Amino acid sequence: MNILDRYIALNLIQGWLTVLLVLGTVFGLVGLIDELDRTHNNYGVWQVIQFTLMSLPTQLLELAPVIVLLGTIVALAGLDRHNELTIVCCAGVPIKSLLKAVAIPTVVLMVGLWTLLEFVSAPLYQQAQQMKAAARNDNPDRIPNGGVWSRQGNRFIHLGEMHKSKRPGDISLYRFADDGELLLALDAETAKVSGDRRWHFQKVKQKELLAGELNTSRVKEVEIGNLWSKAELPTLSLTSQSMRLSVLWDYSHYLRENQQPYKNYEMTFWQRLTLPITVGAMVLLATPVSAGIGSRRNANFGTNMALGALIGIFFFLGTQITYAVGQMLGLSPVLTTLLPAAAVFACSVYMIKRMRW
Repeated sequence: MNILDRYIALNLIQGWLTVLLVLGTVFGLVGLIDELDRTHNNYGVWQVIQFTLMSLPTQLLELAPVIVLLGTIVALAGLDRHNELTIVCCAGVPIKSLLKAVAIPTVVLMVGLWTLLEFVSAPLYQQAQQMKAAARNDNPDRIPNGGVWSRQGNRFIHLGEMHKSKRPGDISLYRFADDGELLLALDAETAKVSGDRRWHFQKVKQKELLAGELNTSRVKEVEIGNLWSKAELPTLSLTSQSMRLSVLWDYSHYLRENQQPYKNYEMTFWQRLTLPITVGAMVLLATPVSAGIGSRRNANFGTNMALGALIGIFFFLGTQITYAVGQMLGLSPVLTTLLPAAAVFACSVYMIKRMRW
């Protein structure tokens, strides 16, 4: 990396961090004010601050394309405003060298985003949710939002608690005939989970249809197979935002194999997986916007920022519409999530070809 590459990379990083700090402060304050309305039990002001700070990285990662777009414009338009890019151009540096200087920190950023998605933001958000649930509820093992429901064929199961030892509790299971008649209703305090997906329900109260009548009984243990495995249990109380990429992939496949709604989880996985690619496309788009296009060579810094903000807003709204339409039409999630990045990339190539350099 030569002196010019290092100088441009340093300015890009400073621009990204500046926009990140501004948007992080704004969204952090908005989130803090909104979360203060949810204080309850031991969930006080200090816990609200903790939750806001721990969940903020997830929010900012969702805005990463807009952040890097504005940050790149701040960096390159600043260089253009002080005629530094003009000097680089007059020195005979080709446009390919400028693009290479921009690409080096961008690739590093893309790799860093994948790392953050897998190892930082999701675990932090998961800890924030667990802390909030423990502070708000008298029973820290209680699963928020009414617990977890799952369906497998004509069998329905509900989990109300998940103990720290990954042992499920407050369990209800219902099995119906094809005509909708109830065959079995089971309530258990806890269950032991074996390695072959077999659950041993303990302290069970059950109603079972025998000879046309529902008989009620209490038993110490009932064994039922083909339920969640031990490895899948920790994901049951998680939202998609608090799942790592690897967990999202595994859980969406589990739901698909058991004929449960899985498309939202699958779409979330591909959105996050393609996020760094979209970020790279946005940096490429910001380069001609900030460095000058055709007759816009003399555009001022404010005009560049306003244009960048408009592009960011329309891109964010456009991606949300694309994702929604893709799900409605049943399109491939890979195609749906890559389409916005491909459109930005195509637009960037066209604008770069029109640059006067």
